[in-house]
Amino acid sequence: MAQNVKDKQPEEPPQRRARPEPVGRDIGYSARTAFARAGFVDPTLVLRWVEIAGADTARIARPIKFMDGASGGTLTLRAEPAAALFLQHESRSLCERINAYLGRPAVAKLRFVQGSLTPLPEPRRFPRPAEPATTDPVRVWHGPEGLGNALVNLARRRAGGRLTD
Repeated sequence: MAQNVKDKQPEEPPQRRARPEPVGRDIGYSARTAFARAGFVDPTLVLRWVEIAGADTARIARPIKFMDGASGGTLTLRAEPAAALFLQHESRSLCERINAYLGRPAVAKLRFVQGSLTPLPEPRRFPRPAEPATTDPVRVWHGPEGLGNALVNLARRRAGGRLTD
């Protein structure tokens, strides 16, 4: 469950040195700061917007700000100019989907700001994992299923494919 901004202690920024350091050390602090500045204590609403709102709605509207109020939060969405009226009619069902995803009644009202959106990036497509050769010893494995799956993943990795779950 997300913490309230008032309950959270301020985090100290990473120490700076006179030499360059990997970006990954500072990115967590920078991302938390940017999300908190926009009112998103829990960034899952922004990061998983396509799953929450659906692909069609995510294509025409995106969350930009969240303000928590006494009677519930207000989520501000940037929407394509022609789509704002349509989204206003769908706001009740969209609020229900958001609250169901978050598991609590966080959003009571939607506010729309008209503006153009950048297109969503295409989802990355990975090649199918290479199957182990017919002569690979993993094909004749007789033992625990979990270990067999691990061996198949290892054989796929060795063949240059992507690991599976």
